Amino acid sequence: MHVHLPVTVHQARLGPREFQVVRPARPPRRALLLDEGPYLNAYVDDGAARLLAGLWSLAATSPRSLIHVPLRPTGVGSPEPGARPLDLVLLHHSLQFAPSRWKELRGLLGPGRRRSLSAPASEPEVDYEALHHAENRDHFHQHLHAETLFVTGSAKVFRETAGAFREVARHGPAHVRDTTRLGHYCARLHSGDMRTGTRTREIHIEYTDSWPDGPA
Repeated sequence: MHVHLPVTVHQARLGPREFQVVRPARPPRRALLLDEGPYLNAYVDDGAARLLAGLWSLAATSPRSLIHVPLRPTGVGSPEPGARPLDLVLLHHSLQFAPSRWKELRGLLGPGRRRSLSAPASEPEVDYEALHHAENRDHFHQHLHAETLFVTGSAKVFRETAGAFREVARHGPAHVRDTTRLGHYCARLHSGDMRTGTRTREIHIEYTDSWPDGPA
């Protein structure tokens, strides 16, 4: 089963290499990614969570592309003091793109070509025991540059973790609207499940249905 994602595809050359950048045709309106010190916090409604799940899966099937999700200019209001809004770039480790060149590449991108790309709509069954084996190399790595979080990993780790966003989209709305439940609904990508490499931080994905322009 697959989902079709409306995207724009951009080509730009840096020196001898040409890079392909894929963006959602419509960036999520109700989504925010914040650097808040110890954690990286993503706040999303169900539509944004589904879109991010699709783009996360697309990163697994598009090892030659940078998946760029503009999140800073969403117009959802100012974050908490000290929080740093970020855009997001997902890329396969084999691309070997230096985040320090992102600002230059981003400045070369034109309007792009509209396309519809297919991505898996579900995740494979995960062998959690194998994640703890010493030879496991399917980790995420993170870099921050030019107000952008770069998440680099293998196709396997992108495939297996897209479900964190689907889980938030599936269960978040009912949870927060049920007055018998307390607290928020979230999912996490963290070191405890052996998803992150050295010097990476937990990504906390929280469902939010209250935005400045009204409930979702």
